[in-house]
Amino acid sequence: MSESSPISEALIEAARKLRRSLAKIDFGSVAEWVYDPLDYAWEPYCEYINRFSQTPTKYVFMGMNPGPWGMAQTGIPFGEVSVVRDWLKISKSAKKPRREHPKRPVDGLNCKRSEVSGFRMWGLFRERFETPQRFFSSHFVINYCPLAFMDSNARNLTPDKFPKSIREPLEAACDRHLIAVLDALCPSVFIGVGGFAENCGKRCIAQLKKRQPIVLRILHPSPASPAANRDWSGQVTKTLIDAGIWKDSIS
Repeated sequence: MSESSPISEALIEAARKLRRSLAKIDFGSVAEWVYDPLDYAWEPYCEYINRFSQTPTKYVFMGMNPGPWGMAQTGIPFGEVSVVRDWLKISKSAKKPRREHPKRPVDGLNCKRSEVSGFRMWGLFRERFETPQRFFSSHFVINYCPLAFMDSNARNLTPDKFPKSIREPLEAACDRHLIAVLDALCPSVFIGVGGFAENCGKRCIAQLKKRQPIVLRILHPSPASPAANRDWSGQVTKTLIDAGIWKDSIS
């Protein structure tokens, strides 16, 4: 694992504060099961931060919250298991959450399931940049909310659907974290993965102490979106090329 830098230390401290703030919120009225990868997958998350956020970056991609077979397993945003293990080569594996739904076991890097959203996202980065070093030299990936929410049947619940009484303290904690992350990384462009992430980014960027990045949105890679099932990588690549973020080819 790489040694920490002032930027990685700032990101880890921001995550630690976020974890403490979210632990104070009672989500019992909206979700019977809550997984917090910043708790049980803290070690792989810190490895991700220490290895790949040593310096400021140009472009930050942000998703909404973990999927059951992605970050919930690995602790890495959009963290599809095979990509995290074989491409990012994260060596630390998640432990077990304090309460584990029998239909959503956390097996860490040994998980046999694949998260489509994460596979599409990191698969595009891997295809285009070939090595993590080339990608992370100017890009970084984060999530707005680190918590995965499920109902009694293990169906995924998203925080944008929560009532105001729960959503407001959740957003306040996640906003503080996002502002700290963007202040540390100083990106020139913030890329929301989907509309929810874009709106959260706009709200927080207005409060930044340093550079205020341009905000861009890309199509979310979820297979639940019909549009995402029609050449998601091609659509996103075109969006990023048209915005001047990526070139037509990587030299």
